[in-house]
Amino acid sequence: MDQTAAIYAEIAARRESLIALTQELIRIPTLNPPGQHYREICDYLAARLEPQGFAVSMVRAEGAPGDSEQFPRWNLIARREGGGPGDCVHFNSHHDVVEVGHGWSRDPFGGELDGGRIYGRGACDMKGGLAASIIAAEAFLAACPGFRGAIEISATADEESGGFGGVAYLAERGWFAPERVQHVIIPEPLHKDRICLGHRGVWWAEIETKGRIAHGSMPFLGDSAIRHMGAVLEEIEATLYPLLAGKHTAMPVIPEGARQSTLNINSIHGGQAEPPAGNTGLPAPCVADRCRIIIDRRFLIEEDVAEVKREVTALLERVKAARPTFAYEVRDMFEVQPSMTDREAPIVRSTAAAIARVLGREAQYVVSPGTYDQKHIDRIGRLKNCIAYGPGVLDLAHQPDEWVGVDDMADSARVMALVLAELLAQ
Repeated sequence: MDQTAAIYAEIAARRESLIALTQELIRIPTLNPPGQHYREICDYLAARLEPQGFAVSMVRAEGAPGDSEQFPRWNLIARREGGGPGDCVHFNSHHDVVEVGHGWSRDPFGGELDGGRIYGRGACDMKGGLAASIIAAEAFLAACPGFRGAIEISATADEESGGFGGVAYLAERGWFAPERVQHVIIPEPLHKDRICLGHRGVWWAEIETKGRIAHGSMPFLGDSAIRHMGAVLEEIEATLYPLLAGKHTAMPVIPEGARQSTLNINSIHGGQAEPPAGNTGLPAPCVADRCRIIIDRRFLIEEDVAEVKREVTALLERVKAARPTFAYEVRDMFEVQPSMTDREAPIVRSTAAAIARVLGREAQYVVSPGTYDQKHIDRIGRLKNCIAYGPGVLDLAHQPDEWVGVDDMADSARVMALVLAELLAQ
């Protein structure tokens, strides 16, 4: 039996294991926020990988955003050394999942198997990808025991809230340094025939308009920050949205609407705070002396983040020129530069060849509209040879009745195992 046939046979033999592993991962409710059960899922994975010869490291991101004694940010890195020198291929998956939300017809943490689909929060994003990468590694080890180099599998925290308690923390401490890791696949749900080369950039900021409090029966004695913010929103509609609609990229971003610059107004808060649940009192009559919005600006690789920020400042200055009492403040929250791996990078070429062999069609090259942990591997870890590739339909992420297909996971596991064979086999 040749190497490819042996790998296929090993993955086929592990189909039930793939299903059970995905179900067990879903049943650990690693909700973020607040960051529940992170150590539990890392311990579960350690118990599976250590008996197969993986050296496991548990790393808590002490001091990272969100880390606390009640909700510690735990990460797992498991490494299996081969029989000789060579490259290291690293599969990085985040283990946290977003809130459940409303509209489910199934148990969000039941891991129910129905019609070839496994349902649950995180099934698609991205516990199905994590399970597929583990099965791929296990099948490769069984079929190619004399491999060279090393295989790493990580399960990391907080990708859903920026990755600062996960991959960013690890990258800052050298875990993704090019001298110890050479190839990275992040099994995000981008479809089994797509290679995601990177993502757009993002700038989050808070804009606050300032006013003066007064009695609501005499609003002319005050200055409404909410009215000022209304003027800001009008200016955004009149000038900024049309400007962004005219900016397009050569990046193969999906879906099509994300090939232009975009702006989302994430939230708005003004005046008195929301009353606590159960409160039956009436609000006090006051003019709002503050109003805040949070903006989520996604920008293209052709754009400069300094210019992105200047566009917003210029908008606010136009409003100020038209409103004599207008005052504002802009506070940066965070920013991420766009990232895109070259199509000729080794991990891209190996994955494209594996997709063609497994699926019988050419790989599609895409770029994500939103960021994921490649940003930290690229910018902090200085490792450019990184892609996202994994099973699942991206549109299902964060949705009710989220699911991942068993056949898709099996096909993705074949692809990932063939990548290991090309890069590490003797």
